[in-house]
Amino acid sequence: MQLSIAGGIREFARATPEAIAVIDGDRRLSYRGLDDRSSRLANALLAAGLRRGDRVAVLLGNRMEYPEIAAGVSKAGLVMVPLNPRMTPAESVYVLGHSRSRALIMDAALAATVEGVDLPDFVLAVGGAPSYEAALAAAGSADPRVAVDERDPFCVAYTAGTTGNPKGVMISHRSRVLTFYGAALEWGLGPGRRSIAVAPMYHGAGFAFGYAPVFTGGTVAMLRSWDPERLLAMIERERAQSVFLVPTHAHMLRAAGLGTRDLSSLDTLYFNAAALPGPLKEWVMESFPQAGVHELYGSTEAGIVANCRPADARRKLGSVGTPWFMTEIRIVGGELFSRSPYLMNGYLDDPAATAACTTPDGFLTSGDIVRQDEDGYLYIVDRKKDMIISGGVNIAPREVEEVIARFPGVAEAAVVGLPDDRWGETVAAFVVALPGAAVDTEALVRHCRAALAGPKLPRHVEIVPTLPRNAAGKILKRSLKEGHASPR
Repeated sequence: MQLSIAGGIREFARATPEAIAVIDGDRRLSYRGLDDRSSRLANALLAAGLRRGDRVAVLLGNRMEYPEIAAGVSKAGLVMVPLNPRMTPAESVYVLGHSRSRALIMDAALAATVEGVDLPDFVLAVGGAPSYEAALAAAGSADPRVAVDERDPFCVAYTAGTTGNPKGVMISHRSRVLTFYGAALEWGLGPGRRSIAVAPMYHGAGFAFGYAPVFTGGTVAMLRSWDPERLLAMIERERAQSVFLVPTHAHMLRAAGLGTRDLSSLDTLYFNAAALPGPLKEWVMESFPQAGVHELYGSTEAGIVANCRPADARRKLGSVGTPWFMTEIRIVGGELFSRSPYLMNGYLDDPAATAACTTPDGFLTSGDIVRQDEDGYLYIVDRKKDMIISGGVNIAPREVEEVIARFPGVAEAAVVGLPDDRWGETVAAFVVALPGAAVDTEALVRHCRAALAGPKLPRHVEIVPTLPRNAAGKILKRSLKEGHASPR
């Protein structure tokens, strides 16, 4: 039997058909309904002429339809291409074109993301036309069961790269299914267990931990948009037991306060995206004393690499723990490499980039500099590359620099991440003007807003006479970060 991300849906539709799989506000979807609707979507896509291996772009926030779309695309033997709802049309053009997506399933409320964009021939709109619901109603309900190899990609997830344009990370069925089972074992997912999809499901970790509950027979409630009070109310109302968060969420929860909500159902919290600062992790453990706190480390390309478990949370404060299930690590010159079944298949149509980050014996570089203590626990020291992580979103500085360079009067620019208490990092741009030119920083930010999604916008712009460089002429971004205070 080949592993497939549709497998768990099929299994629990037989075992517990009336159990609730997905909650979205007042809407409830049983496993029977999830199986039926995903099969209908698969048949609608196949009837439109799509064939095994074709790619289907999905532009959707956290809502009930996301798990059924992922399962339906898989049942049809197709490959999902998640789109970030915060993309600009220019960014959408690139991803749709590079992925050669033949279909698009989108929330009609997110139409601005693809405004003016040439769309695939087959489009279905949730809450709009052509109607997603009408297509499901007209399609057959028999599972088409298009055969795929478990090492085939179920998804191409676009992630920011250091060269500017995002890269398409090919993630296999095998990678994600093993992640789901490991997550169930580690973080309390499975039959009868209740979780909340907090992180956006278009993102690798958001999907992995939002879909894992239904793959393993539990219930997931959809948090439509981030709001600390809304999350706390949902935990109380749905009696959630396991919740995945990023450090930004913890910062905002601390700022908002927990109030008098009954959060006693919560027994597991797990964090990713960036290391939790020591004081913040202490606050989490003190505020949720009944919950085991895990801190995991990974990437879209590598999957989960390490986990610091509750027993070590205080003993190894600041550590991301030890290698996760079935994971080998190698540290070369301080740089972390890993090998596991969770690794990507490679970057879509970019063998050079794939080869640049993998070794002949199958290890993948993280691009992160780490240290390992005498007990084998890992600590992230620094990122080898200059990637910025703001609110859990990876941002390629070069992409922002190229947009700034197109602004009149700009000679060059360097973009770095500066520390921020709320977001982890915020984007800062250091700009050199052409001789005799004056650069209006407010106008520059407006220029950036037209081409970049919100998290990528510079929050701090400084006009400087020169950029620091080493003897080889390379810009010393570390000097920029060290020499400037965090923006407020």
